[in-house]
Amino acid sequence: MHPGFRREICKRQIFPGKRSVTERTDMISELQIGVITQTHGIRGEVKVFPTTDDAARFKKLKEVIMDTGRERLDMEIEGVKFFKQYVILKFKGYDSINDVEKYKNAKLYVTRDKAVRLKKDEYFVADLIGMQVVTEEGEAFGLLKDVMATGANDVYVVERGDGEGTQVLLPAIRECVKHVDMEAGVITVHIMDGLL
Repeated sequence: MHPGFRREICKRQIFPGKRSVTERTDMISELQIGVITQTHGIRGEVKVFPTTDDAARFKKLKEVIMDTGRERLDMEIEGVKFFKQYVILKFKGYDSINDVEKYKNAKLYVTRDKAVRLKKDEYFVADLIGMQVVTEEGEAFGLLKDVMATGANDVYVVERGDGEGTQVLLPAIRECVKHVDMEAGVITVHIMDGLL
């Protein structure tokens, strides 16, 4: 998966933690679920690379927010198909290749109220990015900058607060990630032998 697509995706992670009725004020209000890669055919369809764990979620969507980099548009979805790892979308009122060609590389978002429902101990990556990372001993370790998918498990990219921008890769497994406190914006980790 292209690392540029990993920042505000709607991917879910499972970690021990607590959920509060009070949301953090720095949580984003929209979650990225895909990126338009190119047109598909001549009837106004676009090929979308999904940046969500569940591409089937597009079947239930009625609308998305398209961010072209220059403008943001509310787009009504008229049709959804699937082709290999891509989602093929048809937007209402866009009926030819000429109507959609200019939207290549546009990002697609949903508002938080239209995001997939999270189960217990699941979090959106977008909400985890920017959280403080501390050790089990309570010592500041760094800031979560990114989450990379590796296949077996995700990996947290933590930037140390050493002034040199040193990055440490922590496996997103229960042995390493001990607690996620969304309300406080803190992730507690166990530094396993050999990680540093």
